[in-house]
Amino acid sequence: MTRPPLSLVIPCYNEAANLPSLAERCAALIEATGAEVILVDNGSSDASPQILARLTAVTTGLRMVRVEVNEGYGHGICAGLAAATGEVIGWTHADLQTDPMDAARGLALFQASPAPHAMFVKGLRKGRPLADTVFTAGMSVFETLLMGHVLRDVNAQPTLMHRATFEAWDTPPKDFSLDLFALANAKRSGLSVERIPVRFPERQHGTSSWNVNWAAKRKFIARTLDYSFRLRRSFHKAGA
Repeated sequence: MTRPPLSLVIPCYNEAANLPSLAERCAALIEATGAEVILVDNGSSDASPQILARLTAVTTGLRMVRVEVNEGYGHGICAGLAAATGEVIGWTHADLQTDPMDAARGLALFQASPAPHAMFVKGLRKGRPLADTVFTAGMSVFETLLMGHVLRDVNAQPTLMHRATFEAWDTPPKDFSLDLFALANAKRSGLSVERIPVRFPERQHGTSSWNVNWAAKRKFIARTLDYSFRLRRSFHKAGA
């Protein structure tokens, strides 16, 4: 069986209002690139499973993976990546603040490279509110100093890699730390990390699970700091 050039995983948790528009953008990506898109219902408690089942039934190349119990953002993504069949695999968000079509530009970089297995491609967000930009810059400086590699805009999407990179992962985290894990591992492994600028508009429906106020951001920072130090220790144990 011929592999699709790209498998894009999109975790969906209670995103019922976004799903019809998301499916339209995914269909455009599929038509433009021949990709497959895997929409992961990540233990939703709203109508997302029923809507996803209906949308994926009518669009070739659009697939659904069901995670019965939500164990976190990273767990949902890894469930989708495990089902992916493409040569290049990766993920983006379901909230339409990142357009699935951005992955087409990332795929083009892999297709133009003489060594696609040695590449890692990630978005770089533009057009964000000043407070969010400053917050991200501060976190980027911290992670860069801690890990010893330049780690900018860690949570930007899409995130794309050769499937061999994913297959070499060891115990990825189940939460939002997956973005840090993936980028830090790419840098540590000597992959060529390319960034593509992406527009970051306002969310159309729903609310962020963490970027809602400074109390939520403090909790996010605490979790990130804890995982960052654990990740650095794991790198040192592995001889990084």
